[in-house]
Order: sequence, then structure tokens, then C-alpha cells
Amino acid sequence: MTKRQESPPVRLHRRLGHTDLSGVGEIRTALREFLRYRRRPEETEVAELLLSELVTNALIHTRNGAVVTVTSAPATLRVEVRDFVGGQEPAPYVPNADDGTHGRGLLLVQSLADSWGVTAQALGKVVWFELNAGMS
Repeated sequence: MTKRQESPPVRLHRRLGHTDLSGVGEIRTALREFLRYRRRPEETEVAELLLSELVTNALIHTRNGAVVTVTSAPATLRVEVRDFVGGQEPAPYVPNADDGTHGRGLLLVQSLADSWGVTAQALGKVVWFELNAGMS
């Protein structure tokens, strides 16, 4: 009996400039194409939403753009958004009613991702999330 060989992880890597928020739509499109034959549509939709939130935060709150790395392995999808500004780690919070639609991004990540976190770098940080394959 032979053991089924697992596919190696595949990566998508993009750098986004700070001044161009159209990069959010472009990276969503790139993610959708990257995942087209690798993940179910429901997983791709969740990944797009969460990626949008992290990239928007990075582009609005930093001045040096961001780097997005997506790693697709058979069991897990990992999305990382790195910025290049040191300082306070992001944390989810419940916005007040006057905040409109702002301030809910990390709450979405916390609610929809199987795991997420922040990793400090020498310069900046990486905010990441993971979705397990076959999520419900």
C-alpha cells in the first residue's frame, strides 16, 4: 500500500504601495484567482473578506505599504499582511454606534478565522489568519 503524497504549499506574494487603496481590490482579485482551483468558493469568499480588512488597515495606518503572503497547503490556508511600522499591536474592539462601518475588521478576523495573531518583526509586524480546509 502506498501512502498518498501531499502537495507542497503554494504561495502568492505581493507588495502594495501605501498611497493606492485600489490595491485592496487588486489583491482580492489576485487571491480569488490564486484560490480558484485550490479552495471551495465559500472558503475563498471568507479569505477575500478577511484579507481586505487586514490590507485596508495596513494601508490606512502605515506609510510604507504592505506585503501580502498567502500560503495554500492541503489542510490550511494562511494569509499574512506585513507592514513596516513599529508600535502598537492591533487589537479587536467593539466600536460605538458613532463609528459607522469603521473598526470592525479585526472582529471579523477573530470571528471567521480558525486562528489569527500578530507577530512582531524587527521593523513592523505581521497580522495573519488561517482557515482550515473543509471549514463549515
